[in-house]
Amino acid sequence: MNAATDAERAAINQELRDLYAALPESEKEEFNRQLQAFLAKEMGRLKSNYESVKGGLGDN
Repeated sequence: MNAATDAERAAINQELRDLYAALPESEKEEFNRQLQAFLAKEMGRLKSNYESVKGGLGDN
């Protein structure tokens, strides 16, 4: 989410895929749970930031 470019975003995504592939099966469920929690938290933060900025702009 904090990648500056598409290439950086792709590299981060590949790193996550590689990390996931290297995990033992017993750890993949927990990895997914933590990743989903992180993504939900970040999406909530982004939504809050967006609404703050949107609210500050009036009805434009």
